[in-house]
Amino acid sequence: MRRDRTAVLRGLLAAVAIALVTAPAARADTGVLRSARVLAPDHVLVRLDRAIPGLAPSRFRFTEERSPDVPIAIRSVEPQAGRRVLLTVGQRLDPAGRYRLELDEPASTLPVRPAPWALLLTVVVSAALINNFVFTRYLGLCIFFGVTKNRETAFGMGLTFTAVMVLTAMLSWAIYTFVMVPHGLRFLEIIVFIGVVAFAVQFLDTMLKKTHRALHQKWGIYLVLITTNCIILAVPLLNAAAGAGPADAAALAVGSGVGFALALFLMACAREKLELARVPASFQGLPIAFALAGLFALAFMGFSGLNFLR
Repeated sequence: MRRDRTAVLRGLLAAVAIALVTAPAARADTGVLRSARVLAPDHVLVRLDRAIPGLAPSRFRFTEERSPDVPIAIRSVEPQAGRRVLLTVGQRLDPAGRYRLELDEPASTLPVRPAPWALLLTVVVSAALINNFVFTRYLGLCIFFGVTKNRETAFGMGLTFTAVMVLTAMLSWAIYTFVMVPHGLRFLEIIVFIGVVAFAVQFLDTMLKKTHRALHQKWGIYLVLITTNCIILAVPLLNAAAGAGPADAAALAVGSGVGFALALFLMACAREKLELARVPASFQGLPIAFALAGLFALAFMGFSGLNFLR
């Protein structure tokens, strides 16, 4: 009896394996439209499977995914090398937007979306440079001015802050998504997020006290101040407000941590050089530090036009 059952199971497994091997690979049927990419401000680069003669604007239909009944006017179609065509539309396009492209003959439909890696890279760069929490939103200034007197302390605090940022952001996202939202506890998000941050910082404080006592003494009270730091609380709140997924939440946390670490390191380098300069007595200490922070903020405004989706 056992041999018969074994033979039957082997036969079923063999049949399933043959079916999986011989079955055609499932993929989205987009016809002759292979890929498409939005080129700001008003172009769409389309790649075709084969050359199609007589392409004209009237043969294409381009719409937004959220408004499929409102077509976007196509002004011209220009052939390009490598079976590609360049569409020029009648309005400004968002490189991060979602669109839909259709061709009448042969009938083909293709979703036009940015690559996921490009969106995540944009989130990281935006949080680190374009929308730096210190130089554009002026958050976390207590630690910023407190630990930037020398580069070693600033560098160590930047690494620690980034690690705590990523850990607390992902823990907060998991608790918010799987516990608070299903049970209707969104109104407790600030209290819960502060508790998560306090747990992570207390764990780090205990570990450093046991393993790196000298480093723990250098950071002193500023390590404890991470618990109520504006930046470390802003990231989970922004993720919760935007309904971000795990990848988006991690990207925002990494970008924010790297941006804060970069701000600490740059400020520490400038303040060390400032020790050799002749600073008027009325500007010594925090006044000249605030002036330096303002100059860095002006410099970071140069990243405002940076975009990886063009």
